[in-house]
Amino acid sequence: MPPTRGQSTMTPSEAQLIARWDGHAPRYTSYPTAAAFGPAVGAADWADALGGAAAHGPASLYVHLPFCKRLCWYCGCNTRAVNRAETISSYVDLLLREADLVAKNVGTRLRIDRLHLGGGTPNMLAPDDLRRLVEGLADRFDFGTLTEFAAELDPETLTPAWVAAAGDLGLTRASLGVQDLSPEVQAAVNRPEAFETIIGAAQSLRRAGIFSLNLDLMYGLPRQGVAEVEATLQQVLTLRPERLALFGYAHVPWMKPHQKLIDAAELAGPADRFAMSRAAHDLLVAAGYEAVGLDHFALPNDDLAAAARVGRLRRNFQGYVTDACEVLIGLGASSISRTPDLYVQNVALERDWRAAVGAGLSPVVRGTRLSQRDRLIAAVIERLMCDFRVDVDAVAADLGVPLAGQLDFAAPTLARLSADGLVSHHGGLVEVTGRGRPFLRAVAAAFDPAVPSTTPRHARVI
Repeated sequence: MPPTRGQSTMTPSEAQLIARWDGHAPRYTSYPTAAAFGPAVGAADWADALGGAAAHGPASLYVHLPFCKRLCWYCGCNTRAVNRAETISSYVDLLLREADLVAKNVGTRLRIDRLHLGGGTPNMLAPDDLRRLVEGLADRFDFGTLTEFAAELDPETLTPAWVAAAGDLGLTRASLGVQDLSPEVQAAVNRPEAFETIIGAAQSLRRAGIFSLNLDLMYGLPRQGVAEVEATLQQVLTLRPERLALFGYAHVPWMKPHQKLIDAAELAGPADRFAMSRAAHDLLVAAGYEAVGLDHFALPNDDLAAAARVGRLRRNFQGYVTDACEVLIGLGASSISRTPDLYVQNVALERDWRAAVGAGLSPVVRGTRLSQRDRLIAAVIERLMCDFRVDVDAVAADLGVPLAGQLDFAAPTLARLSADGLVSHHGGLVEVTGRGRPFLRAVAAAFDPAVPSTTPRHARVI
């Protein structure tokens, strides 16, 4: 049975809202979402787009490392368990060859403003491979104005040598995967991790001069209830991280077969998930953190909180960010790249990515080109996801996109959301109410004409 320990009492109105609006919806880290990508847009389109990339100003660079020491059963990322150093080292060789292909198509030394290592587990790289990767990228691109260098890390496999190398290379922010500290929950998802390990990782990073720490947490895991979420938060708050991300576990075994190893009978239902999310929000706000968007929290002096306060928060494949770059270049298997009017994605299977790059070919296999209407919808959804409000007329004017009739399809859903008190809707101004904030993805989905045909692919809203 789902856990009930510490469960908050649900009011009838909340229970009715959950029953009505806890459908499936994307996380809207992009629009169009990756579900809309297809083979009609591919490597040739990306090569053409790269030729004009420098005209858009500095770019962001994302590098995907699809390796982990262990396979966590909850994981929705493109990764695999690998313990052979030569497999990882040869992947770095190919990352630099892919960077060569990109640089050749750009045709000039592209300035990079943000560098993000994701995965998988970037600290699976040996320190020498980390140096070789970052220094190799700096040889191919202009890192002279780099303002942020971030990496996603597994505390269990983080070594002093890796931290020292990262510090020397200028790492500015680290995200530590925590998820939950309850031994019962950890056993249910194959993620054993002692709090002392996380303490040691945080202290080591700060000693190396990496002072911006983010902790990734989850609610809705098997055997997890409000009590487990609160206990985990009470412990990690002693570290006073600059940011925390609290994601709802997405159980999508039809997309991630290893999630079938999780006993679905031990997963919390919608009401329990709602209670966990609300309890975590209240605890973090009481501890002095500002709620940022749907699922992030930051100390008031953190630049993420500052961006949210003045309407400069952005949303991309790394979640909520302050990154305003119009071009994102993704390297590695499954990485996604974008320009203002194009998304492309590399082949997801590592072996196919290796084969393409090894042959000197672009690994891009699918994508989508944004129409005027797509750009309008993307901007509307992003402002909702970041600000909980959007002036549709102002967004259309800023983009120079005619609004007439473009978003009429959203009206029926907005009317129902308004009737339930989840949004206020006056003309082109749509604002999510306090009551509606837990249902933010459902509000954003009102502006997504593709949702009815793609919802089975996505996790539930709550």
